[in-house]
Amino acid sequence: MESNAGKPRGLLYPRPDPRHFEHVRVLPTEDLRPWVEHFWAVRWDLRGQPPYLQQSLSHPSVHWAFQDGTSRVGGPHPGRFSITLEGLGGVFSIKFRPGGFFPFVGTPVSALTRRTASPGALLGPEALELEAAILATDVARGADRERIALAEAFLRARMPAPDPNVALVQGLVTRILEDRAVTKVEDLLTPGGPGLRTLQRLFNRYVGVNPKWVIQRYRLHEAAERLRETPPPELARLAQELGYFDQAHFIRDFRRIVGCTPAGYARQVAR
Repeated sequence: MESNAGKPRGLLYPRPDPRHFEHVRVLPTEDLRPWVEHFWAVRWDLRGQPPYLQQSLSHPSVHWAFQDGTSRVGGPHPGRFSITLEGLGGVFSIKFRPGGFFPFVGTPVSALTRRTASPGALLGPEALELEAAILATDVARGADRERIALAEAFLRARMPAPDPNVALVQGLVTRILEDRAVTKVEDLLTPGGPGLRTLQRLFNRYVGVNPKWVIQRYRLHEAAERLRETPPPELARLAQELGYFDQAHFIRDFRRIVGCTPAGYARQVAR
């Protein structure tokens, strides 16, 4: 099944050998797009090969991932997410849009930040039936169309009622992603719109992290992409373009989250 959801963002070292890895990202049907961003699957065959360490910076999204005989629902990860892939395996996941998971459960998404939970505890026993059906397809093989159909049927049967806050939050997240001029939470305030405290509460409830976190995370996604260019941009200019007060603040944030300085990262990805 071919990808149709664009290239991934947030992968720190996105150059695994395609002979041993397959990564697919598929958009949902139109009726589910207010809630689901896309479905994704990764499969690997590293038999006879060394383990591969995959590192990424998570998005402000909830994922429901199926792997190794179980499934878990997880919220945004505050730091760098790392997983070691080895042998033969695969994972299939539903990636919800920011704000898109809340209507299915009605509880603050902040409860899932930094942790995972059983889908049965969140969505009822029918979620465990979906888990069993998807895992029965063997996520290490390419049956993504079948898995997507199962997931879409489950979600469609639980289609949430319209919630204007979902559209509001998603519009703000999209603006953060697309408008580089948004460098602080105050840039999101508009006449007649929600105030600062209301924004904080909405993001906590619907997204799971505060708007400042979303701004910083998307800027770090862009920073990593830019630093993989040949040659990489000059750091002072990049820091300014990303809205940092100065280069030192940019380096500090990057090192704290990614685990190395921007210059060190540029050297690593150039190898």
